[in-house]
Amino acid sequence: MDIEQILEESRAILKGHFLLSSGLHSDTYFQMALVFQNPKYGEICSRMLAEKLKDFCFSAVIGPAIGGILLSYELGRILGIRSMFAERESGVMSLRRGFSLRENEPVLICEDVITTGGSVKEVIELVKQQEAVPKAIACLVQRGETNLDLPLFSLFQVRVHQYKVQECPLCQQNIPVTKPGSRELR
Repeated sequence: MDIEQILEESRAILKGHFLLSSGLHSDTYFQMALVFQNPKYGEICSRMLAEKLKDFCFSAVIGPAIGGILLSYELGRILGIRSMFAERESGVMSLRRGFSLRENEPVLICEDVITTGGSVKEVIELVKQQEAVPKAIACLVQRGETNLDLPLFSLFQVRVHQYKVQECPLCQQNIPVTKPGSRELR
């Protein structure tokens, strides 16, 4: 079973008019929660991703809430390392709930879907503030160009239409927009 088959069987690829966490609009959205609602699929995807990371040595994995929580857990379980997640507190990505990183600790950053890499960049900065060392990034779906300055591993790379609001043809056609993501836009 490959990632495309899992995405299709999970009905995780949505078509319509979507407001992404990045602030961009798109006609395609990846709802990875639909993949993880079936633990078997979550494990299969996480194992495939972990296989790509076998040449690295990490002692912790961290992902941004909400999209990175389940992937972080599964990667931590499979790799035998600590798993945690970062969440926004007063608009700033933070470690809460007793999570902490050690100085010079090698850390894997994960996210379910990366479009611009905004949340991942925030988590990388958080890891650095903790004096730990971000070593690589893992995601299930990479749907856009990113500039993250770390090795990036993904299971599915796709280029889908993404528009700035003022250039969005879906808005120009008065198609209602849906915001399925978890992040509140500022």
